[in-house]
Amino acid sequence: MKKTLIGAVTVFGAALGCVLFLGSTDGHAQGKSSIQQGAKIAPVPLNLAGLNPALVREGSYIVNAQGGCNDCHTAPSYADGGDPFLGQPESINAAGYLGGGGVFGPFTSRNLTPRASSGLPAGLTLDEFVEAMRLGTDIKNRHPEISPLLQVMPWPVYGKMSDRELHAIYEFLRAIPCVGDSDRCGS
Repeated sequence: MKKTLIGAVTVFGAALGCVLFLGSTDGHAQGKSSIQQGAKIAPVPLNLAGLNPALVREGSYIVNAQGGCNDCHTAPSYADGGDPFLGQPESINAAGYLGGGGVFGPFTSRNLTPRASSGLPAGLTLDEFVEAMRLGTDIKNRHPEISPLLQVMPWPVYGKMSDRELHAIYEFLRAIPCVGDSDRCGS
């Protein structure tokens, strides 16, 4: 009886130790799914009304942990005192998150946030978004004198993503707050 109790306590202790070890990753993705990690790392509140929460969170993971979208589509990328490149604890510029404005020569990164009037990220339908990501089509044709293709956006890389991944990104962009003036974001 005593050996059985000691064995059970040992097994329980080992199991508890594994749970604590996997659960104590200090913010790292170890032991977490991309959906769980995406929920944890979203730098802004998400509006999940009418959206698939798992898809939104997967999109957050792709945008915030893999895609580096913030680096170009948020200007500046980090809040005051939150630039990890300066040795500061990371703090994303939530007020301007994915609101565009990064300047790259003659090009300025686009505002990817949803429009208040339509709820569409960057004003694009899902089909338009997928076309821009897969083919580099500048749907709004902002630089016809240069090219009908997006010139700074790394669409040749992102275009290799699966349909589900692109849909997840789109759903995440539908869930983030609008950034911009009252005409874009409503009153």
